Amino acid sequence: MMHFLTRENHLIYEFNKQNTPVLTVKSGETVTIETYDCFEDQITSEDTPISELDWDRINPATGPIFVEGAQPGDMLKVKIDKLEISSQGVMLTGPDLGVLGHRLEKMEAKILPIKDNHVQFDEVQIPLNKMIGVIGVAPAEGGVNCGTPGAHGGNMDNKMITEGATLYFPVFTEGALFALGDFHAAMGDGEVSVSGIEVAGKATVTLEVVKNAKFSFPLLENEDVFSLIVSAKTLDEAAKLGTEMMADVISSQSGKSMSETVMLLSAAAQVEVCQIVDPLMTIRINVPKWLVEQLKISLIDHNNIM
Repeated sequence: MMHFLTRENHLIYEFNKQNTPVLTVKSGETVTIETYDCFEDQITSEDTPISELDWDRINPATGPIFVEGAQPGDMLKVKIDKLEISSQGVMLTGPDLGVLGHRLEKMEAKILPIKDNHVQFDEVQIPLNKMIGVIGVAPAEGGVNCGTPGAHGGNMDNKMITEGATLYFPVFTEGALFALGDFHAAMGDGEVSVSGIEVAGKATVTLEVVKNAKFSFPLLENEDVFSLIVSAKTLDEAAKLGTEMMADVISSQSGKSMSETVMLLSAAAQVEVCQIVDPLMTIRINVPKWLVEQLKISLIDHNNIM
């Protein structure tokens, strides 16, 4: 069955198991979800007074969606079937924002037209890389604002979260309570200015429940890799935590010693930065599918999909 969820009156500003679901679906059903941009469409021109923005309305996500059968200890499989964006993007930066905020004297926004699979930034044509910045489920305890990433997902700002990718989120509460938002027309690793090219849009996703989770952080799958996405206070902590989690799963499944597993990861895996500007830093560790296939292991047990 196909569902459609509009953005009006269906927004959350934090992931929280206390949020009331706005839609209930069965495992295996597909939903098209409409979103605002990360500023909730408050910036309509380069003359918009930035000082008048309501900063409590930043990074809204549309949802949450209750998925029947999802229980703590499971994973929620989210296949991104289609990603559509609006014809205009916006960027913003200023003092104390991003990596170089100490070099900036005033808040400044830029409106960027989108046409023919490119973003027009003055005379520069930027190729589209449509991706989702905020996507996830309710955390185990309390609320996590939509601007912060974590084990539940959230504001991971990972440019690999795009059309055709599949994500697996650990489920911490009944129904998972899935939501998404913060689309980008393009964004570089790091998101150094604190914004990508922010756009509104629609995502069509298929939601399925996978029993018996193997990972406690989100896992992404595409044609080439399995990618574990981990957030922590520092990049060093995130990289160490992600590498250790991946090594533990591969070693236990393959029968390889920890030394052999670490050697294989050092030879074939890639540790990459997603973003370095949010309250927690986010990395991904990409393990090529050819390695998984040769080791005859399964990072996701598809026999356990409901």
